[in-house]
Amino acid sequence: MKDKLRLIPSIESIMRSPAFESILEDYPRSFVVRALQDEIEQLRQLILRSEFKDDLIKVVDFVRPVTERLSASIRPSLQRVLNGTGVILHTNLGRAVLAEEALATMRQISSGYSNLEYDVTKGVRGSRYDHCSDLVKELTGGKSALVLNNGAAALVMALKCMSVNKNVLVSRGELVEIGGGFRIPEILECSGAHLVEVGSTNRTRIEDYAKAAESGNLGAILKVHRSNFNITGFTEEASLSSLIDLGAELNVPVIYDLGSGLLQDYARLGLPTEPTPKESLEMGVDIVIFSGDKLLGGPQSGILVGKEVEWISKMRRDPLCRALRVDKTTLACLEATLMLHKDPDIAVAKVPILKMLSASVEDLTERATGLCEALEDATVRVKSNECFSVMGGGTFPEFEIPSIALEVELPGCSPDRFAEKLRHLRVPLVGRMDNGRLLIDLRTILQEQDEQLINCLSGSFS
Repeated sequence: MKDKLRLIPSIESIMRSPAFESILEDYPRSFVVRALQDEIEQLRQLILRSEFKDDLIKVVDFVRPVTERLSASIRPSLQRVLNGTGVILHTNLGRAVLAEEALATMRQISSGYSNLEYDVTKGVRGSRYDHCSDLVKELTGGKSALVLNNGAAALVMALKCMSVNKNVLVSRGELVEIGGGFRIPEILECSGAHLVEVGSTNRTRIEDYAKAAESGNLGAILKVHRSNFNITGFTEEASLSSLIDLGAELNVPVIYDLGSGLLQDYARLGLPTEPTPKESLEMGVDIVIFSGDKLLGGPQSGILVGKEVEWISKMRRDPLCRALRVDKTTLACLEATLMLHKDPDIAVAKVPILKMLSASVEDLTERATGLCEALEDATVRVKSNECFSVMGGGTFPEFEIPSIALEVELPGCSPDRFAEKLRHLRVPLVGRMDNGRLLIDLRTILQEQDEQLINCLSGSFS
């Protein structure tokens, strides 16, 4: 064992060898030293475990593994992925794809100074909270608006400013768990409000809210849209209008955590009808909360809209608001996305999430035919198949959207193993397994990505 350890050449001798000249030209010396140290340590461990069987260790044997280590070390951990899963708002893959206009605006604002907190007209300090507010109010009909860094942050802020140390009524059927294991009761606790569970999991009547309110010290009524699951069968829930009437009777505000926050016509996109922020405010909800990176198609953000000015003004003055505020790139991206939503036709044409939703099966079929023809000579076997896409991102649970997928097969390779190979490409391609078949759903592959998809599936995969 010790004899084999002595076979390992020194780092200096390896780096002086002709085999490493090109590597040292391509990478800083310190990077190469670190990669060599890691590779040699791995080799030492193999020898100590008696797993290294060779009797000779050559300098040239270090070239490939060290080059691979160096290449991996400078590759960003956050990288572009082709989403062939058919999950439109795939939380693990970054949710909403941003519009070109939003990307251009982000670059423009980020590449120089901006009026983030400066009033150029008056020459005095301004407020970042003013950006996007007018657009949000215009699109929702609200009288005040605030943008924070995500939906959970927005809910915490609302509860802290409207119900701290007071009771908040919420149906047991709406105590949802969101991504990462976070639950509404835990978020409520962070705000300093006291949760009062109302009714049962499957049935909550307005009388249950009224009875729970009798305990006193009431701060607000909270309604949470069940965006990531359905309750079916023997069910009942209090309507939003009845909660608004009860809130008015008890003189307490109603908060509606709407979740997805689509600003366009549901019917036009073929989606089930849900309350919009505008409709909710018109009904009398005091504060509506929705996400920027779901059906709005913008950046991660939590948007609060007020029926009046009072509550949003209080939130803007709260010290927690600074901790939850968004940066200039988020505001730039959101503002550009909201501008697109001012015209429904432009929004559907230019917001990628809405483009995916509105793509017809006929258009997807035509693309699939072209892709199959382009891959006729590839090693991979490709054919078109009907399938279903889903919304994802905690929106429209169980709602399926007819779609078209490429069923891909690599001869001599199992579907699971081929899926792994595709995930290890320079630009990872993530598909989905369906009854033992590997599918690439074209609804979540943008048409401008078709050439890249062809490149991914044209490899030898040896």
